[in-house]
Amino acid sequence: MRIGILIAALGVLATLEEAGSAIAKETRFSVNPDAGNNAFTAVFDSAVGERITAVSSAVGCTLTVDEQRFEGRAVCTVPLPSIRVDNDDTKSEHFREWATNKKLEPTACTFELEIPRVTMPATMKEKTPTPYTTEGTFTLCGRKRDDGRPERITGTVTYLPPGSYGDARTLRIRARVAHFNRERYGVSPKHTAGWLARVQELAPVVASDGTIDVSLFATSPAPESVPSEDTHQP
Repeated sequence: MRIGILIAALGVLATLEEAGSAIAKETRFSVNPDAGNNAFTAVFDSAVGERITAVSSAVGCTLTVDEQRFEGRAVCTVPLPSIRVDNDDTKSEHFREWATNKKLEPTACTFELEIPRVTMPATMKEKTPTPYTTEGTFTLCGRKRDDGRPERITGTVTYLPPGSYGDARTLRIRARVAHFNRERYGVSPKHTAGWLARVQELAPVVASDGTIDVSLFATSPAPESVPSEDTHQP
């Protein structure tokens, strides 16, 4: 009976050690939305209408990276009020109405992206852009894509060691979402109340299909160095 209890206890300890090891090897990187060097750009180019560009520098992200497995996951957000359309107040206001459907205040709305997994090749080198392909789930003002499917994301990641871009360890990230259909998220006059939205719906001057590009700098403090033991000291 005592042998069985001992074996069970050893099994629990082994499980805890594995869990602790998994936690220890994960590194947290973050994108500062106030840094000013990050960019979200969405372009919708209509064949018979306008080409509009929506931009924001207030991109915030948290990335959790398993450096031993070359895997990671990420969550990013962009506040709706930070997005400017063609640097025009009227267009920006119309876009906020489309995004919120005039059902909530723009300050309560964020564009969110969750990427559950990104895998990089083990041959990844410092200061060299490494391509990746993954999928992510968007949530716009609380609404997900109408069919529940994720979006395909492509881009590159470049690892910059301390000293090459500031003092921190940095990931230079580029990401692109092609054929992003805003209608699938209800961002349109069709889903927005009011007479102006009805007029805009009759004049489809803005394409529903566009491309989103994101350029980010994610940083993490350099790991603390462990001093080596001097075996000659007493």
